Amino acid sequence: MTTYRLKHTELPLDNAWDVIVAGGGPAGCAAAIAAAREGARTLLVEATGTLGGMGTSGLIPAWARFSDREKIIHRGIAEQVFNASNATLYKPNPGQLDWVKINVEALKRIYDEMVTEAGATVLFHTTVTAVELSDPGCVDALLIANKAGLSAIKAKVYVDCTGDGDVAAWAGAAFEKGDKDGDMQPVTLCSLFSNVNEEALAKAPNLHHANPKSPGWDMATDDEFPLVKDCGICTHLVGAGTVQFNALHQWGIDNTDPYSTTQGLITGRKIAYQYSQALRKYLPDAFGESHLVATGALLGIRETRRIIGDYMLNCDDYKSCRSFDDEITRTANHIDIHPSADEMPEAIRNRREPTDRFDLEKGMSCGVPYRCLTPKGIENVLVAGRCISTDRTVHGSTRVMPPCLSTGEAAGLAAATAANTTAADVHAVDTDALRRRLKDHGAYLPDMNNTQPRAEGDG
Repeated sequence: MTTYRLKHTELPLDNAWDVIVAGGGPAGCAAAIAAAREGARTLLVEATGTLGGMGTSGLIPAWARFSDREKIIHRGIAEQVFNASNATLYKPNPGQLDWVKINVEALKRIYDEMVTEAGATVLFHTTVTAVELSDPGCVDALLIANKAGLSAIKAKVYVDCTGDGDVAAWAGAAFEKGDKDGDMQPVTLCSLFSNVNEEALAKAPNLHHANPKSPGWDMATDDEFPLVKDCGICTHLVGAGTVQFNALHQWGIDNTDPYSTTQGLITGRKIAYQYSQALRKYLPDAFGESHLVATGALLGIRETRRIIGDYMLNCDDYKSCRSFDDEITRTANHIDIHPSADEMPEAIRNRREPTDRFDLEKGMSCGVPYRCLTPKGIENVLVAGRCISTDRTVHGSTRVMPPCLSTGEAAGLAAATAANTTAADVHAVDTDALRRRLKDHGAYLPDMNNTQPRAEGDG
């Protein structure tokens, strides 16, 4: 690629902030709320026109687990968002904690209100384009682009909630990406259907890939629908005659490559249309008169960069339900690594999708240490959400929205704390004090008996 030298390098600068949060998904919203409620002057920068990320713009139809299958473990801001969302549901299931459906439009307003009422400022349709360093490992400013043109914004501490770890990576943080060959989990473009016959849907076979009798397996082998290549289907009735799907996969998409993401969106819309026709064919009583209303504005990305922090949470930690003296939340979501393209032909033959899943026993969970949020070698940047420091296996548990809300809250609180010091060093935050403040706000941080001493290399 050739280069282009800017003729004018001076940009407008907005340096009124203590904390800047990049990315307004669940992690970013929670981070902005937590930082602002501590009195930090907080700016939340979001590339789209809506807060909430995959739960809103992405049309994800349901939350992953909020519980350890006995009790809710994502509390604090996460629980507040969850309860507010549940109060808006069509045909709710009281007491349900896991795989609870989402009212997308209501969730948009919930995030708007919670973020702004906490005192944070939101800047929509604004993309972070570059990072400026004052010294190696210290971010001086972010360059942004929006309808006002190019400008710079500056804070004491930055929280990277971009999902892809853009700010941390551009600041020089090391990262891992995908498996040992760089291959990443497939992506999904979610969709919304209206005029579905609810009575017929209730009597129809379960479309989920765990059902070997799902009509989805037949759709995947029907030459009439060449883009329907698997049976990865989650279905939720979210309104009267209204069904939301997290359905079907695309492989080989890299969200850090804009051309790749663009192709994923174009193909995803084609897949959704073919799927709408397949539903009409295979479930005519339920979907014969249905209408494909919308596809997500965001592509459902499961995996890109994982920033290497002062500690990398690993599979042994997860399976042993390890606790940490600096843990800031816990995760109990199952390990969920979606199948590769090479695995799908056998899955279709066996009518069983080989999703790599490992689940903890009921009542058990694994701690997530603060050190997973602190990029190694970067002084004033925290990460939260999908890009925190884990190995690829544990990433299959922490990448979903409830843990993202919890890591976001911890990062926002820590950012406000660090911004109130001269050095603004996120690695120097007193984690005992951080944990006490999180508990004050309702976080689930139990005293556990299996806390292990830090070993060499633990950070």
